[in-house]
Amino acid sequence: MAEKLIFATSNQGKLREIRLILGDLGMEVISMAEAGFHGDIEENGKTFAENAAIKARAVWEKTGGLVLADDSGLVIDYLGGEPGVYSARYMADASYSEKNRVLIERLAGAKEEERSARFACAIAAVLPDGRELLTEAYMEGRIAYEPAGSGGFGYDPILYLPEYQKTSAELDIEEKNKISHRGKALELIKEKLKEALGGMEK
Repeated sequence: MAEKLIFATSNQGKLREIRLILGDLGMEVISMAEAGFHGDIEENGKTFAENAAIKARAVWEKTGGLVLADDSGLVIDYLGGEPGVYSARYMADASYSEKNRVLIERLAGAKEEERSARFACAIAAVLPDGRELLTEAYMEGRIAYEPAGSGGFGYDPILYLPEYQKTSAELDIEEKNKISHRGKALELIKEKLKEALGGMEK
């Protein structure tokens, strides 16, 4: 099995979650910068899955080895799926606290059942031999009436999870990793990697 796993991100919050979840693979998880990739990647896919695959392939072509990438975002039904694949680029120059405030304002007229939303995550892997794997997962919730919580990052403070009666940002990291879109997608890709890489060793 590959000794290092390159994850195509520079987001330290995301890397912490990934290292926790993939820790039992027995590989060192490093960022694309640590692997020597410093270029920009044009994410021009129309879906989370397409963008994840674009990122993983772009890094793999420069570094080789085992490369994973994710694309994730917030999908709000009342806004026709916005910000969706543009989640990271939505209001590009604004802070996430400002983005969150604006999204809540845009739902000012939405009733409880109309506030349905979810975090979506697609994870693509490019194996050392060039094969690709893909997983997708979701965390369902509703847009909160006001931000809450200091954990997580990005849109976490405004996705309210009715069954937990708290936002994603109010969950502790272990709790979040069990139910989050990224946590579930990583668990799925981990199983696929064990099968694929185990097969390559034989």
